[in-house]
Amino acid sequence: MAGNLKKLAMCAMVAFGGVAMAQDAAAQDAAAPAQEPVKTPSAEAVKSTWDYFYKAQGQGPVLVDAKLCTEVAKNGPNKFECIAEANPDAVKANTSMMLWQSYLVPQGDTIDDLMVQVKQGNVVRETKDVRIKGEGWRARQWTGVRMNKAGDWTVSILRGDQVLKTINVKVQ
Repeated sequence: MAGNLKKLAMCAMVAFGGVAMAQDAAAQDAAAPAQEPVKTPSAEAVKSTWDYFYKAQGQGPVLVDAKLCTEVAKNGPNKFECIAEANPDAVKANTSMMLWQSYLVPQGDTIDDLMVQVKQGNVVRETKDVRIKGEGWRARQWTGVRMNKAGDWTVSILRGDQVLKTINVKVQ
């Protein structure tokens, strides 16, 4: 009988010890910041992305994202990501900023007809060439931009005469 009690006690320790450890892990997870769930793409979306990357040479880039940043990570898990996004509704004059861009470029292609153009009102203040390569799933680029006077500005990404994206900026 004493042997059975020992076995029962051991089983209880194993069973409830695992529950306690699971509760500790759940408590730690609750303390960590919640990550937003990532939507699973459809099989068709994945296939069309693969097809574009592997078979669309010569068709040009797809601009996936662009934003004004004050800092891009140089190391770590967020390497080459915009880690400090600027608020385009309240930028101080002479703030050092970059236009961070992310593209999907067909494998092996080099795109050299992109430009970043900075305008104050209708006056072009700066135009910079952008060159990207299809060497991986994402081609990221950040281009320094200057807005040194108060007023309404625009930062645009152009490919030839086509505007891919424009960000309106209020400089104070």
